[in-house]
Amino acid sequence: MRLSLNASTIKPTPLLEKIRVTGEAGYKGIELWAVEIYEYIGRGGEVRDVELALEDHGLEVPAFIAVRGWGDVSGLDYKVAMEEARRRFELAARFNASLMICTPPVAQPGFDQLHEGYRDLLQIGRETGVQAVMEYISFFKSLNNLPDTVTVLDRTGTDGCVTILDAFHNWNNKTTLEDIRSIPLERISHYHINDAPQELPSGEQNDSHRVMVGDGIIDLKTELTVLKEKGYDKWLSLELFNAEWWAKDPAETAKVGIERMQAICEEVGFEVDH
Repeated sequence: MRLSLNASTIKPTPLLEKIRVTGEAGYKGIELWAVEIYEYIGRGGEVRDVELALEDHGLEVPAFIAVRGWGDVSGLDYKVAMEEARRRFELAARFNASLMICTPPVAQPGFDQLHEGYRDLLQIGRETGVQAVMEYISFFKSLNNLPDTVTVLDRTGTDGCVTILDAFHNWNNKTTLEDIRSIPLERISHYHINDAPQELPSGEQNDSHRVMVGDGIIDLKTELTVLKEKGYDKWLSLELFNAEWWAKDPAETAKVGIERMQAICEEVGFEVDH
């Protein structure tokens, strides 16, 4: 297992500082957000600055986040969405990212047409060398659980269909351990680890409620054990959107995160790439 930090976990920290903190904490990778790269360039920075920072700290970019706005539009709007998607895929390729997270619609109910857009995103991915990942978000009205996501992958009808598993989204909707057991290993792109507080029940939380690994009520050990039984050996990435952790020293957040991840991996029996 290789451990990664999603840049959202230390969101207020400037981009190059995030990379330094992540590398010095001992992570092997950092998941980057397209919007942060755009903002950095908009303030006068260069893509090459980010590339050099990644090289200096020995970090890979396991996933690039995200492509949005493609699942609930048509006509000219869809064409524009796919043009923007291609720009983001090409940017991800600059950082040798292997995966692009493709996010479903927030407010439009249902997922009947998502496989058509996902098929086009997969083709962009083939042309740029970055695999398109179909994401589900537990509190969205479209695609919000693993079983429905598997349906979308099945309907897509082409090679390379994958999804990302996220502990919080699995817990916050109707994804079960049996669902995780049932999905073929080759359809799992990678895994986001996080936890959920006990104050609000499943189904009533959103990203801001996520807490640090080990501080919540999700049975992470059992879920990771299922992954281990399936033979999963890819990335494990910490993804939080927690204001309390944002307010702390980012180095502390990164340190606590990797220590908690290493501890649970050891408990489950995963070998970690140090």
